[in-house]
Amino acid sequence: MDALFEKLHKQIIVGIETQSTYLIVGLGNPGRQYRSTRHNIGFMTIDALAAHWNFNTPKVQSKAIIVSGNYEKNRIILAKPQTYMNLSGQAVSGLMNFYKIPFDHLLVTHDDVDLDFGTIRIRPGGGSAGQKGVGSIIERLGTQEFARMRMGVGRPPGQMDTADYVLQHFSKEDEEFLNNFLQKAAEAAEEFILHGLNAAMNKFNGSL
Repeated sequence: MDALFEKLHKQIIVGIETQSTYLIVGLGNPGRQYRSTRHNIGFMTIDALAAHWNFNTPKVQSKAIIVSGNYEKNRIILAKPQTYMNLSGQAVSGLMNFYKIPFDHLLVTHDDVDLDFGTIRIRPGGGSAGQKGVGSIIERLGTQEFARMRMGVGRPPGQMDTADYVLQHFSKEDEEFLNNFLQKAAEAAEEFILHGLNAAMNKFNGSL
């Protein structure tokens, strides 16, 4: 009996030690008025992932709404910062520190007007390219070395201001493909966790 207990105890300890924790952050602005806008496609991706993995018990932590669960021996935390876009780093740094997550286990997803709607570009790091949420995260973490998943929302038509464009709702034409786009993004995030950054880039960088 003692030998069986010791064996089970070792299995539990090994399982805890080998479990990896990942943080996936979707960028957006809190508030009902922004819920379905282009700028909140990061939030939408987090919701799609929560549904994909059946994570359904949200809570507030470190200035973010998070939901977490286990998938394929990994602990996964999905987060939507509630600080407005340009202060997103406050939530991300708080969660990274609390859960002791290494930089290579962080994936940040956000809108990108320089990519056609439906296009995904996963990259290993780099500057913010003017994305204020990413800029805030870089500032708070003190590094650019974390993965991003840029989700194309297209360029504004004519002379429309970019800020006005991203705060608009998706067009009816885009809405027809939005669910497919979000599902593709969820699958890309899953690939990142299961097989790594390079595998996710090779498989999912491109358009619908």
